[in-house]
Amino acid sequence: MREADRLNRVSEYYFSRKLKEVRSLVLSGRPIINMGIGSPDLAAPDSATKALTLSLQESGVHGYQSYVGREELRVAFSEFYNKHYGVILNPVTEVLPLMGSKEGIMHISMAFLNPGDQVLIPNPGYPTYKAVAQLVEAEAITYTLSQESDWLPDLKALAQQDLSRVKLMWVNYPNMPTGTKANESLFDALIAFAKAHSILIVNDNPYSFVLNDSPGSLLATPGAKEVALELNSLSKTFNMAGWRVGMLAGNAAHLQQVLKVKSNMDSGMFYGIQKGAIAALSMPTSWFDQMNALYQKRREALYTLVDLLECSYDRNAVGMFIWARLPQGKNAEDFVDKLLHDKHIFIAPGTIFGSQGEGYIRFSLCVPEEKIIEALERL
Repeated sequence: MREADRLNRVSEYYFSRKLKEVRSLVLSGRPIINMGIGSPDLAAPDSATKALTLSLQESGVHGYQSYVGREELRVAFSEFYNKHYGVILNPVTEVLPLMGSKEGIMHISMAFLNPGDQVLIPNPGYPTYKAVAQLVEAEAITYTLSQESDWLPDLKALAQQDLSRVKLMWVNYPNMPTGTKANESLFDALIAFAKAHSILIVNDNPYSFVLNDSPGSLLATPGAKEVALELNSLSKTFNMAGWRVGMLAGNAAHLQQVLKVKSNMDSGMFYGIQKGAIAALSMPTSWFDQMNALYQKRREALYTLVDLLECSYDRNAVGMFIWARLPQGKNAEDFVDKLLHDKHIFIAPGTIFGSQGEGYIRFSLCVPEEKIIEALERL
């Protein structure tokens, strides 16, 4: 049986492929310290796990759930947005719970992109944006982010291009992998750009509470709901990556189109997970303070390690990664492989996020401090 032609356009996700190699090294007895992937090692809120556990005693818990999630979950998301971002969302029409925001990238692309349509994708950026565009037979057009431009898009330069076939633009602030925060002027400019060129902007916003004292949302920008959607997730914010809980927010008409796709691809989120998510979304701000105090200690320890490797970095960056520039002339993937096999430390090469990632490496803060100290000792 021959595979579909669309698979020739994509390759296996880097971390899926590379972690096989890492697991193989672990099985052979190598003491690998994994600093490559942003999978939170901290616990979810106690209230979330208790709510999930208690829900298992309720009647109907094991049945199919609504395609749009339970009403109280949508209300919890809307209250969360109002409290932390100052964004008012109608929980009935402007909030769509997802099984993780990653699936939303596929749902949105299937809802709005036809074969041959173009989609603007950041370079460097999350590899899934490009892979999904290729799977739906759209044309991925990368736009350059660089350290010289503070990892922000040059919208004036983009406006000089032929954008007649562009329907969708992915942005991601706070940015992954660089940790750059968006300023208010960027969000204003993005909305103006979208309106001028009839482009739907989607901001992927899962990192806004990690080591960031001013969380923001693109939807807080005047006029944003007309031309923008926003993805968000509980994965990093509440250490619930494996629970697979996310959401899409924005214009009701846009969400209705996404629902046409989603309702044909799943049969609703498990009831217990929804109850846990509701509890997590009501956590006080002290939750973020405690989590960030721990991440700050880890980041300071990692700065020492990055200094040992003679790399440079931005101390103003936010999120759960350190994006570091290698010494001049160093190749990212060669550097990563040498560190893995010589010191048994795994980090991510910047090249997996695009050609603009050459010369950079990425460290995850999802590593216990004692492991960071052990890595320091190895170096």
